Amino acid sequence: MENMKIGIHDSKGFFSDRWIAYCQAESISYKLVDCYGSDIIQQLLDCSALMWHFNHKSSKDSKFAKQLLFSLQAAGLKVFPDYNTSWHFDDKVAQKYLLEAINAPLAPSYVFYSRSEALQWAHKTSYPKVFKLRNGAGSDNVILVKTERKSRWLIKKAFGRGFKQYDALNNLKERLRKYRLGKASVWDVIKGIIRIFYTTRYARVTGREIGYAYFQDFIPGNDHDIRVVVVDNKAFAIKRLVRQNDFRASGSGFILYDKEYFDEKTIKLSFDIAEKLNTQCIAFDYVYKDGEPLIVEISFGFSPEGYDLCTGYWEKDLSWHEGKFNPYGWMVKMVL
Repeated sequence: MENMKIGIHDSKGFFSDRWIAYCQAESISYKLVDCYGSDIIQQLLDCSALMWHFNHKSSKDSKFAKQLLFSLQAAGLKVFPDYNTSWHFDDKVAQKYLLEAINAPLAPSYVFYSRSEALQWAHKTSYPKVFKLRNGAGSDNVILVKTERKSRWLIKKAFGRGFKQYDALNNLKERLRKYRLGKASVWDVIKGIIRIFYTTRYARVTGREIGYAYFQDFIPGNDHDIRVVVVDNKAFAIKRLVRQNDFRASGSGFILYDKEYFDEKTIKLSFDIAEKLNTQCIAFDYVYKDGEPLIVEISFGFSPEGYDLCTGYWEKDLSWHEGKFNPYGWMVKMVL
């Protein structure tokens, strides 16, 4: 451990700020590296690990972040996030296959690669359903489908011209909602208006989502979801309330933290699945049907500021530790 040096790619506003602060406070050897550099392998010659909280919405990161991390892992370096932690990140279809393969309680999900099969299913299924693109966070690219007519329209579009990665109109509506709540500035709204005419670079680089249709059962009666994050055999959680006159909780900005909001069954389930998947860090988004937790989505990354007010954490034996904690330090200690 004394001879280890960690390479950290500094992504402002992400985990790296916290990793760097922890390394400085604990006198852990590290160096800042540039994962965008063609010489990144040479930069890491004196390092035993690389930590990079890559941005799934970045036009650059989406092109090569996983490939770089997995290549280094194959060569024997410690990396965060590693393969088991991040190969399925920002890919809801991949998560469907993974969670079904381990018999985890996934909200019933359906994926089609044929327009005719999807249309047949749309005619026979019950409504409402939730239509999703395979990527997107904060409730991006998520639509409540109440009728077969709407479902057929979405399916035809999915196998026709496809969907833009960036929904400018709905994004502007979300910016206006946050502005009215005091959670966004006038400039945020202006940028949303500009985006109607000039899309993001990420959307231009990645192109349209096309050639598949993905749906989940809508689970009624949920005015919130529960997110549980498991890092290095420790867990913490938040309760996210849905938006007004909406069904989506992710990205709403309405968060509750007290321990009373979380049942131990959900915490234990999160530990069990994290162990099966052998992940360094994983966040589970749950809704509930008849009191039973169902997973809607998983991810390794999250916005650190949303968790700073957590009141404590659980160990794997479900013992509770009250007070402040530093999960980003846990991540550093894992690679050491």
